[in-house]
Parts: sequence; structure tokens; C-alpha cells
Amino acid sequence: QVQLVESGGGLVQPGGSLRLSCAASGGNAFSLYTMAWYRQAPGRERELVADVTSGGDSDYLESVKGRFTISRDNAKNTVYLQMNSLKPEDTAVYYCNMFRVSVMTFNYWGQGTQVTVSS
Repeated sequence: QVQLVESGGGLVQPGGSLRLSCAASGGNAFSLYTMAWYRQAPGRERELVADVTSGGDSDYLESVKGRFTISRDNAKNTVYLQMNSLKPEDTAVYYCNMFRVSVMTFNYWGQGTQVTVSS
């Protein structure tokens, strides 16, 4: 059973930085999965923030481009989200996602970590 455990959330002032981590366990072939970070703010739908493919290609939500960076360490089965120049509108629960389509679809979620940007 695959488990994703996020860490690194918290309270930060506007303009500050946080680094989220997501460690995967209980499975194999981590390097073959697309890894992603989603977020969900109160009263809003969950949205894709950033993802990185097995080949290392990344993509970002327009509003976080230039401020957030997604990276992965396949040796540690971990994906990161470096968040700089944080804004109050970045406040949300951030979720890690692990996704792959082969003969089956594999789609796993973490439990989420709260990020609050406030003075």
C-alpha cells in the first residue's frame, strides 16, 4: 500500500518562503510516476499547482510561476515544492499526488499539509 506523507507546512508572513516535502513509501518504481502538488483553499476547488514527470519535465499554475519550484529525488522517493515570495492567496491545504498510467491507473494522495500566509 503506497503512502504519501507531506511535511513542511506552517504559518509564514507574506514574502516568506516554505519548502514542502512529500515522501512516498510502500511501493516501487517511484521514478516512473508523475509527481504533483495540488492545493485547496476554503470554498474553492482543488487545483494543480505544479507537477514533474518521470522524465523531469515540470509545469506550473500560472499564478505561481517564478515563485514556486517543484523537484524530485528518486533515490529518496521524495518530491519537494519550494515556495518563495508567498502571498496570502497561496493559503491552502497542499496535497501531494503520485500518478501513473500503465495497464492500470495508479493515483495516490497524501493527507495534506496546511500553508497559511498571513501577517
